[in-house]
Amino acid sequence: MPDPIFADPRLAPLYDVFDDDRADLELYRAVAREVGARRVLDVGCGTGTLALLLAGDGLAVTGVDPAAASLDVARAKPGADRVTWLHGDATTLPPLAVDLVTMTGNVAQVFLEDADWSATLRGIRAALAPGGHLVLETRRPEARAWEAWAEGEAGSERDVPGTGRVVEEFAVTAVTLPLVSFRSVFRFPDGTEVPSASTLRFRTLAEVRASLAAAGLTVVDVRDAPDRPGLEHVVLARRGD
Repeated sequence: MPDPIFADPRLAPLYDVFDDDRADLELYRAVAREVGARRVLDVGCGTGTLALLLAGDGLAVTGVDPAAASLDVARAKPGADRVTWLHGDATTLPPLAVDLVTMTGNVAQVFLEDADWSATLRGIRAALAPGGHLVLETRRPEARAWEAWAEGEAGSERDVPGTGRVVEEFAVTAVTLPLVSFRSVFRFPDGTEVPSASTLRFRTLAEVRASLAAAGLTVVDVRDAPDRPGLEHVVLARRGD
């Protein structure tokens, strides 16, 4: 089930406002050019920011996400008619043959159980054309990102169009490696408070490599995330046939 920040109709419109710096997505546009992709599947597309950028680059893009509220936000954006939006996940896809699958942000870490992660990777492999690629990012456990999150627990606030000033209170709630949990509470101008709790799994690079191999995906490169040097692995894998 998607977290409330993505699935709650009151919170989904806040996502782009509170996470407005998406310089991280330039990496994925560059990878699409590097592998010569013409057809792209964005798994966990959320509010559609990357999908729309890729469509603007002239690619045929499909975005899939289990959070209907986030898809509603995506469908309302300019240019949304150039993207095929699917409500579901990588295990519920129609027949596809894409050149590239993307998993941005924390998407690869929301799968807490090995069975769910494995099923997702198998679904991705099935959606790839022979020789197609998967690119994902995952936070390095040794960088201990949750410690920096805990230091900045005061949260933030933003002016949300049509809503007013919204305040977010944030806290790390549990660290039981490889799982890290955190919680946000969003306070609206009318005094309404809406919580959203999340948990991420921090897999080692060896675990990521092994899970990809088990799904028939061969790692061809591991890179640093340009916007978060030393904190994340960017993994590029290819469908093996």
